[in-house]
Amino acid sequence: MPFIEVIPYEKAEGELKQIYGQLIEARGKLAAVHTIQSLNPPTIVAHMDLYLKVMFGKSPLRRYQREMMAVVVSAANNCSYCVRHHAQALNLHWKDSQKVDQLIDDYRRLPMKQEDQLLCELAEKLTLDPAFDGKEKLLDKLKLLGLTDRALLDATLVIAYFNFVNRIVLGLGVALEADGGSGYKY
Repeated sequence: MPFIEVIPYEKAEGELKQIYGQLIEARGKLAAVHTIQSLNPPTIVAHMDLYLKVMFGKSPLRRYQREMMAVVVSAANNCSYCVRHHAQALNLHWKDSQKVDQLIDDYRRLPMKQEDQLLCELAEKLTLDPAFDGKEKLLDKLKLLGLTDRALLDATLVIAYFNFVNRIVLGLGVALEADGGSGYKY
């Protein structure tokens, strides 16, 4: 149960009703992470705009890498809501639920490309200790593997975005939808 008032679709009016309608049309249904912002409708629009640019915009990072980092950040923050949603999105790319479960449990034990392993490490370290020692060395390792500065910027944006959203979800008591968060258009 959320810790603040949430206006459901059935009671929404005006701008909020229009925003909800646009989300349903674009995503197939409303997510609790959006309805938690119902008392300030313009933030829902800004939130979705940032989400779409960070997760779906043109980037040297692949879509699965962005979802992979989203899951690692959310797991590090113990945000089961975001883990669930983005594990499902990641599985659309990996098509291997056991591999996704292993990523959630401990990405270090998951056999994957060194680039992906280091992106997961960056996601976890920036989440748990944004000022961690060795950041420049880690970024240099990623550069040696061919990641551009733009890719590193985009990775950091994904990591920062999910820390932002995890705090909304955890701070305001957003619960997973009754259907388990499935069925969204990714």
